[in-house]
Amino acid sequence: MKLKRFKNYQELSGFAASEIANSIKDKPSLVLCMASGETPKLTVELLVKKLKEEKIDHSRITFIGLDEWVGLLPSNTGSCHYFFQHKLIAPLQLKASQYLLFDALADDLNNECEKMDTFINDKDGIDIMLVGIGMNGHIGFNEPGASFSNLSHVIELDEITKSVGQKYFTEKMELGKGITIGFKHLLNAKKVFLMANGSKKAEVIKKTVEGPVTENFPASIMQRHENGVILVDDEAASLLSKSH
Repeated sequence: MKLKRFKNYQELSGFAASEIANSIKDKPSLVLCMASGETPKLTVELLVKKLKEEKIDHSRITFIGLDEWVGLLPSNTGSCHYFFQHKLIAPLQLKASQYLLFDALADDLNNECEKMDTFINDKDGIDIMLVGIGMNGHIGFNEPGASFSNLSHVIELDEITKSVGQKYFTEKMELGKGITIGFKHLLNAKKVFLMANGSKKAEVIKKTVEGPVTENFPASIMQRHENGVILVDDEAASLLSKSH
C-alpha cells in the first residue's frame, strides 16, 4: 500500500482521472469499478472530459458499479444507478454490453450477486477500483464486521451509513440494506485507489493507514493490497504520523 498526498480535492481528483485515462490508453479493454458519491464525483467528470478531449478510445472498456441501496428506483437521484447513468454511461455513450450495475429492485438479490461475480470473473477480474471511505470505515457497503473473504453480497446497513446516507436524497429515505461488491474482488483487483478529502475524513484515514487490520474497520484492508494507493488531500492526511 502506498500513500499519495495532494494540496486539495481538485489536485487529488485530477491525478485519479489521469491515472485511469492513461490506463485506458495502455489497455483499451480495461475493467473499471467505481464508487459513486461526493468524493469520486469530480474524478468522474474529469475522466469523461479527458477521454473526450484526448480522443482516447473507450469503446472496449467495461464499467462496474461498486454498490447500490437496496429497494431504490434507478430514477431516484440519490441512487448509484442515477449517478453513473448521468455522470459516466450516457456522456461516454457506453453500450449496454460495456457495463453492469446492481439491480436493487431484483426479486432475487442473491442472484444479482452471483451475476456480478460471474461477470467479473468472465472479465478476468477488475483492473482498477476507485473507492471512497465512509465515516465508519466502510468501502462500498462492506460495513464493519463484513468478512474480508466476501464476494458480492447483500448486507444490513450500519446506523452511521443510514444517517450519513441521507445527504444524497432530497427527502428522508428508509435505508435498510445495501448490495455491494465484496472485498475478495478488491483484493484480487490489479490496482485500487482509495480517495478521501477534507478534515472530516482525517480520523478514518489515520485508522486506515496506521491502525490494525481488522474487519471491524473495513478500510484497513487496504494495508493488505500490494497495489493499493491511498489518495488524500492535506486535510484528510492531517492526523497521520510524520513518516507518512
